[in-house]
Amino acid sequence: MKILGIDPGTATVGWGIIEVGRGTTTAVAFGHISTSKDLPLPKRLAEIARDITEIVRTYEPAEAAVEEIFFSNNQKTVIAVAQARGCILLTLENLRVSISGYTPLEVKQALTNYGRADKSQVQLMVKALLKLSAIPKPDDAADALAIALCHASRRKMESIRKNGEL
Repeated sequence: MKILGIDPGTATVGWGIIEVGRGTTTAVAFGHISTSKDLPLPKRLAEIARDITEIVRTYEPAEAAVEEIFFSNNQKTVIAVAQARGCILLTLENLRVSISGYTPLEVKQALTNYGRADKSQVQLMVKALLKLSAIPKPDDAADALAIALCHASRRKMESIRKNGEL
């Protein structure tokens, strides 16, 4: 099964596709969507929607995991990112991709067993778990793969619970 992980933003949206099989998890593709700060927000959102549509049509993921927004001191930034996240969710829903959301703390916990892990620890785990030769760049792509891995881990735990194996 293919899982699309997305790290939302307005300037940069990280994305990563992993494939989960029996006992294996591999990176299929990853990258980022960049939008120009010179464009008005509606045009940036339209560009993000077009690119997400193209990624879904190309790789055909069964499920998507989109990072939840965490609050920051910059309210203007958080509102713009929330709008981008909403655009991404609507695009995925229209494409009939099942969607889950995870907080940064949940992603860190799933990958490192420590909710306060720093970015470099998470990136090293992405590299190790997917057996990559280098940490994916840009950071947003590595974050997106981490979100996809978090979802894969959560699905596995839910399956174990459902089957009474825990």
